Amino acid sequence: MRTVFRWTVFEVIENTTFMKRCLLLLGALIFIGLQNCSDDGDDLRPISESDKGLAARWADVTLHTIQFSYPNSPTYTSRSLGYIGLTMYESAVHGSPLHASVASQLNGLRELPQPEAGKEYSWSLALNAGQAFILRSLYPHASTDVIAVIDSLESATMVSEMSSFSAETTNRSISYGRAVAEAIFEWSKTDGGHEGFQRNFDPDYQFPQGNGYWVPPVFGQSASPFPLHPYWGSNRTFVSANANLPVPEPVPFSIVPSSEHYKLFQEVYSKRNSLTEEEKRIAAWWADDPTQTASPPGHSYNLATIAVTSAGSDIFTASEAYAKVGMAVADAFICCWKCKYTYHSERPFPYIRKFIDQNYLQFWPEPPFPAFSSGHATQSAAAATVLVSIFGENFPLVDNTYENRIPDFENIPYPSRAFMNIQATASECAHSRLLGGIHTRQDNEKGAAQGNAIGENLVGLSWLK
Repeated sequence: MRTVFRWTVFEVIENTTFMKRCLLLLGALIFIGLQNCSDDGDDLRPISESDKGLAARWADVTLHTIQFSYPNSPTYTSRSLGYIGLTMYESAVHGSPLHASVASQLNGLRELPQPEAGKEYSWSLALNAGQAFILRSLYPHASTDVIAVIDSLESATMVSEMSSFSAETTNRSISYGRAVAEAIFEWSKTDGGHEGFQRNFDPDYQFPQGNGYWVPPVFGQSASPFPLHPYWGSNRTFVSANANLPVPEPVPFSIVPSSEHYKLFQEVYSKRNSLTEEEKRIAAWWADDPTQTASPPGHSYNLATIAVTSAGSDIFTASEAYAKVGMAVADAFICCWKCKYTYHSERPFPYIRKFIDQNYLQFWPEPPFPAFSSGHATQSAAAATVLVSIFGENFPLVDNTYENRIPDFENIPYPSRAFMNIQATASECAHSRLLGGIHTRQDNEKGAAQGNAIGENLVGLSWLK
């Protein structure tokens, strides 16, 4: 077991009197925690918070904003990350000698504001201004405490960068970043999910009744008897090709013990009765409950942080990673939700209670929406696919997303988890839902297959000059 002390410091630079005064007013955001790496990951080193670049620090603030802005949902979070990641990339991309804008290749997005030819820019200041603007715009319901965190990083970055540029360059860069963010935010308003946090549960939605159809959970994450965002699947995707992907089909309903359908639920039932402590840890690690975390897409966004920090990526490659992951998880939830509300498939709990064992108790509480296909599997596969396109198939990492979390459900601990490649994170994430009794194998496998296709369509855009 390795224990390392971590420090996060947002641009604490005090080389001028002006900087000192600003930092005294703003404060430094310092977080201290313990980082516990699992025993089987001793050959991998967890990332150091002090090594995080500007893009990763904004990703941290993004996830903080998401987690503490209520109500939170995986659907709205995925959408937000798509626009936040894209804004990060587009506000800085013109400073890269290798990367190219993808704006004109996206679904319904026309040309974004362009930098003035022959003029100097600070791409860090542009990115900084863009992130602050898009976060405030997507989370108008954020608390004053959350807004203070956004303001602090924005101001501290400005303080640290302004001494390197003229006032004219500084103002030009900030204006440009905000203009890009504002244009992207205006485009976001037309996608069908604008301010979706105000209408999470639809009391008027009529879902079908009968065997095989979803029913509100008895043992669930939400007290609402209504389904989450039933029309989310009709939202606009970032990539046009993702809107045209075929909807996966589940196996036909059956209660015959020899049928494929019955065997899927029998597997969930059997696994519940043989869960090991490690399997319980896996189920808990990937639970990503939106009432306590930044939800599944937030977990994927943090994997991007781990990858760019471990690789020491420059600002342009880091921005590419966040843009790809953000849009991948956004499109994944749209495609997955289209599937969920096409079939309205029931979760394992009611099927097992009715047809296998009336005394069955699942391990993990159900989310408030239909089962097939798995959102976890779809989004994690999409995220892994795009990260592999940047960092390669054999890139090892230590997932420390929940390293400081206090054991809660059944007192399960949260030591960091080591993976020898990025794809392994997606595989474990999908499998965790079967371990938790939330999904059958087909939910995970077909969701992952669609997630891979979603990611490949994003990778297929022209990201380089």
